[in-house]
Amino acid sequence: MSDDPIRPRPTDNAFLGNLRGGSAEPTYSGALSFMRRRFGRDIDGADAVVWGVPFDCATSNRPGARFGAQAIRRASAIFDGDPQFPSGLDPFDTLIVLDWGDCSFDYRHPDQVPGLIEAQAGDILASGAQLITLGGDHSITLPLLRAHVALHGPMALVQFDAHQDTWEADSGMSHGAFVTQAEAEGLIDTGSSIQIGVRTIAPDDFGIEIVDAYEARTLGSAGLAERVRARVGAQPAYLSFDIDALDPAFAPGTGTPVSGGLAAIDALMTLWALRDLDWRGMDIVEVSPPYDHADITAIAGATVVQHYLQILAEKVR
Repeated sequence: MSDDPIRPRPTDNAFLGNLRGGSAEPTYSGALSFMRRRFGRDIDGADAVVWGVPFDCATSNRPGARFGAQAIRRASAIFDGDPQFPSGLDPFDTLIVLDWGDCSFDYRHPDQVPGLIEAQAGDILASGAQLITLGGDHSITLPLLRAHVALHGPMALVQFDAHQDTWEADSGMSHGAFVTQAEAEGLIDTGSSIQIGVRTIAPDDFGIEIVDAYEARTLGSAGLAERVRARVGAQPAYLSFDIDALDPAFAPGTGTPVSGGLAAIDALMTLWALRDLDWRGMDIVEVSPPYDHADITAIAGATVVQHYLQILAEKVR
């Protein structure tokens, strides 16, 4: 709380708050950065940077994911300054996390967007901070992988998704072909990569292990985490979480919903069980607020990122 008698509770932590510690700001007011983190472009010394890529021009079904980053930020306000579940930590006692804002591009020139995402992501990564991206459709993962691989080399891809995203690709952007392009460019170590929650059929798997939604349900979160851990091993890993990995009951606000998906708790428990992996970055994509109800999907997306930040905090505690 504040020592100012006429301002008893701090507001607008996104502009005025401290870099360390959570926020005591009311969840229903103030500027909506991710989890009330300070907006800033001076990121030297930051442990992680959250930014948005509001692009959905590569969707093949329902649009609207361009509004995903706004919705996830809004939903994240429920994570106030209390210790976070399940770690019991305030991750911001350990981590300095800034909200960069959003990627800059001209919507009139969508062909320029991949290069701009890659270049701007590369600038952020050069600071040494981890990059957490709020999408946007799944096409944005390809330039994000390019930027990460330029720094870390080829990585294991851990992909939660209803779709394999291995459809035929050319030089254009498609949210259903980013894996095809990433494999062709050697960005991912397919022998260490795994897709979770798949419940559609695509042309190829490129040797990536697939744990479909039925098998994931049978394994349970502990068994599923063991499968992922056995596959990825000690490889540097990138997490790409398409919100349509969740059943539409838990994520109605997405562009290509597919029934029979993961329950939110199973996906979150699996991610939490994988906190020993060598994570190097992540994205959350395909949150489409026009099809959401009561922020159900946005809350699920924000919670995935909240869990990831707790994982980073545990690693440096």
